[in-house]
Amino acid sequence: MTVNTPLCFRGKKILAPMVRVGTLPMRLLALDYGADIVYCEELIDIKMLQCKRVINEVLETVDFIAPNERVVFRTCERERHHVVFQMGSADAERALAVAKLVESDVAGIDINMGCPKEYSTKASMGAALLSDPDKIESILTTLVKGVCKPVTCKIRILPSVRTEISVQNCLEIFGLGFVLVFFFLLVCLWERKKEERPQHPVHCDVIKAISEAVSVPVIANGGSHDFIKEYLDIETFQKATAASSVMIARAAMWNPSIFKREGLCPLKEVMQAYIKYAVRYENHYTNTKYCLCQMLREQLETTQGKKLHAAQSMQEI
Repeated sequence: MTVNTPLCFRGKKILAPMVRVGTLPMRLLALDYGADIVYCEELIDIKMLQCKRVINEVLETVDFIAPNERVVFRTCERERHHVVFQMGSADAERALAVAKLVESDVAGIDINMGCPKEYSTKASMGAALLSDPDKIESILTTLVKGVCKPVTCKIRILPSVRTEISVQNCLEIFGLGFVLVFFFLLVCLWERKKEERPQHPVHCDVIKAISEAVSVPVIANGGSHDFIKEYLDIETFQKATAASSVMIARAAMWNPSIFKREGLCPLKEVMQAYIKYAVRYENHYTNTKYCLCQMLREQLETTQGKKLHAAQSMQEI
């Protein structure tokens, strides 16, 4: 396969995939503020395979609609060359079928190999894949051979650096027989172990060792709590990990203007910009409210926060 205008994964600032947060309004807002690449929230392969692709001429979007008429994934031309579609899958053929379904509307495909939560691991997805190298190989080689977009995988730190580097080298080997392996196979690393959560410290030393041991691009993710408070911290974090790029989750969820080189924008301004996108693209009010509540954080107990929490429609928001 050849890659059409492939993404470059070096020196990039990336919006991480976040369940319920990484919908279209947040992705577009992150791009506006300076993100180079944006990941959608994880979507499960079986659910996506039930969807039909619909061109929404009113909203100027491409929608993937479930049998119950609910929009599972919505995208638009603005992000087509920047959005990476993350899926949860434990089956190579299903993963390929989903990738083929969305291939013309996204810039890349990602397999979630990092989520430690039960809803993923009990179906042998997410972090559970790290215990099954044969399945990893099957999924990734099938995707790399079968689609003409970059393939990435988001994983977690394994028990030892030696084991981690071994896995990374295996991932690297999977892509060596194909054109533009540099763009086809990428490793995105959560800076925590399978059992760790956001409150645990990150492991910059481990990521640095891995980054220096492999030739495929490595993206570091996980510094929101410890490192990333403003734009300049992103570059500091990248140097500390020797990673090719940095992926940001919670810091971007709290204020997506973290991607703005000139500095953070006032939260009110950011929330208003988010609401405009939510209205423009008919984002469901429950998802809109959830994302706005993440931005307000400790201000949820204020009068404004309580009103937002009580809102039952986009108009009330």
